[in-house]
Amino acid sequence: MVLALSVASEWLDPQLAPVLVCVITLAALGTTVLFVAGVVAYSRRRTLRYLLITVVLGVLVVRSVTGLGTVLGLVPMTVHHLVEHGFDFLIAVLVLYAVYRSGPATDTPAPEPGDSRND
Repeated sequence: MVLALSVASEWLDPQLAPVLVCVITLAALGTTVLFVAGVVAYSRRRTLRYLLITVVLGVLVVRSVTGLGTVLGLVPMTVHHLVEHGFDFLIAVLVLYAVYRSGPATDTPAPEPGDSRND
């Protein structure tokens, strides 16, 4: 691990390396827990919306693992940027598509609070 961190020392302050490894490890664990919860939720609901959210959570896990691999010197910085920023775009597209698919079927605006038609 010391050798791997020395490779990353070109772009990473050695004093901050343990902090960064800790933060990315916690992010990877957190996103993995969320991904497992997403898989359970999808297995119960079996809808496209739950599938999209589960895929997004899975992509976040891979993104965190890629970041950890970069800090440890296992993933080259070029690959890191391609994967992480490509996944940023993929996550945005999937979330926006899930929102688009869950919107109302008509173009009528939602009633405002206090509107007499709500009562």
